[in-house]
Amino acid sequence: MAWWSKWYSRFLFWRIRSIKEKNFVLILSLLVGIVSGLAAVALKNMVHYTHLFFTERLQVDSGSLLFFVYPFIGILLTSLFVRYFVREDISHGVTKVLYAISRRNSMIKPHNNYSSMIASTITIGFGGSVGTEATIVLTGASIGSNLARFFHMNYKVMTLMIGCGAAGAIAGIFKAPIAGIVFTLEVLMLDLTMASLIPLMISAISAYVIVYFLMGNGIVLDFIVQDQFALSNVPYYIILGICCGLLSVYFIRMNIRIERFVAGIRHSFRRVLAGGALLGLLIFLFPPLYGEGYVSLQALLTGNADSILNNTYFFGLRDHIFMVLLYVTGLVFVKVIATALTNGSGGVGGVFAPSLFTGGVGGFLVATLINLTGIATVPVSYFVLAGMAGVMSGVMKAPLTAMFLIAEITGGYSLLVPLMLTSVVSHLTTGGMEPHSIYARRLAMKGDLITHNKDKAVLTLMKLDKVIETDFKPIPVEATLGDLVKQVSRSPRNIFPVVGSRNELLGIVLLDDIRKIMFNQDLYATTYVQDYMTVPPAVVEIGDTMDAVMKKFEETGAWNLPVIERGVYAGFVSKAKIFNTYRRVLQHFFDE
Repeated sequence: MAWWSKWYSRFLFWRIRSIKEKNFVLILSLLVGIVSGLAAVALKNMVHYTHLFFTERLQVDSGSLLFFVYPFIGILLTSLFVRYFVREDISHGVTKVLYAISRRNSMIKPHNNYSSMIASTITIGFGGSVGTEATIVLTGASIGSNLARFFHMNYKVMTLMIGCGAAGAIAGIFKAPIAGIVFTLEVLMLDLTMASLIPLMISAISAYVIVYFLMGNGIVLDFIVQDQFALSNVPYYIILGICCGLLSVYFIRMNIRIERFVAGIRHSFRRVLAGGALLGLLIFLFPPLYGEGYVSLQALLTGNADSILNNTYFFGLRDHIFMVLLYVTGLVFVKVIATALTNGSGGVGGVFAPSLFTGGVGGFLVATLINLTGIATVPVSYFVLAGMAGVMSGVMKAPLTAMFLIAEITGGYSLLVPLMLTSVVSHLTTGGMEPHSIYARRLAMKGDLITHNKDKAVLTLMKLDKVIETDFKPIPVEATLGDLVKQVSRSPRNIFPVVGSRNELLGIVLLDDIRKIMFNQDLYATTYVQDYMTVPPAVVEIGDTMDAVMKKFEETGAWNLPVIERGVYAGFVSKAKIFNTYRRVLQHFFDE
């Protein structure tokens, strides 16, 4: 491989000499968009033909008992693939991307270029009630990260390429370039500057063109807007937005609780068996839960709501509107349970499509109830679309993404006003109860989340172990004043940590507290360190986030605080060192 290393080095030097970094970033964004588009095409076809094989090719109707078995088989195969081939958790793709940006210097392992696609194909192809979107976002982000690493780009460019990969992935999987760009800005929280916007646009457009060239210009949901938006329906869209916000809170909390419950089953096979069996039972009772659910949404949009009862035990009651509504209500609340069971028991997929499904079905339910009361007559199909945008906005904290995505995947651009209204109301309703999106909630609890707030973003990027200072001279607790004076003569600091026999931190001695007696040699042998030892105003744990450290500085007014690791003294952290590092990180990562 010596020839490869030599050629590679020559190429890198040629690139640095011949192409300015700003221009190369544009070239790289184009490359990332093309590869992400190809990945989207591959994933869509893999999932489609796997699903087709196990249903139409084998002539299996949704009422068959095989629909009880399929999800379990899919989750089992996915778990085996992840455990023995990938050997790393690849679920929750968007959360993984956010964590890579905040804690892994935007480095994503190369196997993510393909591993999550294979796992997601198995999961969804066998009926797992999740979506492909988180999978393709992780894949696109991995493509961007690894291409940037291949060309030895810095953290800032790598982060931008992760955004380009995600934008290209969303643009490709949904054929929605605008939504891809906005998703990256809202969900991945990339800064909106011209330096980042142009590469994102290049990636999204190039991915869209690739998918258009290979798969045609079809849209995900075929729908034609026939009537214009009626101003008189504004109050009802506001009601829908509130309902979507409450539904979003239910979606987030129920999803996390059920995943935790299932993940709490320690034995992996028992976890797969329990999760797969429960999921199979739900899908057997509610066949629309099988897979992503876009077929059911299409039925609701075209006025064929009774068709979702096909091949179910409720088929004979399809002509009774109240039975249809009761069944649909069950779908609204059961979908999130099916999604959580799929992911929690070992499947790989995202909540993107499930949130759209829940919102669409919820929108249908609200519109139908309004029409049945006789208060007004509202267009059911429009409420289905607005509900999709509303729940997606609340679950993902991304109202703009929701609005543009629904407009692009349905071709309903004339519905931007009701989509915007429902998305905003849902976002505001959810905000007071769930401040973070379903993707960011886990990271926020650990302090690993980068946000649009630059102060918090910089603190997240900073690492405590990089600012610990170890030139503070420790002194044993049994030491005399004479011993302490010797340490003072050797130390450039005015604080001295007092430690025990196992180097555990017991307190500190301030130079100001011994200044009046430190030159009195008569006291050197009779006065001990513990006589002047005080308790520090606060102690920093080695696992504390930088945000937590800064709060301790603000609360105490101190300039230096000791750092411990399981009680053992590790050094000091100073406010001056943090400020210097803070400024350096701010200039490096957030300049234009």
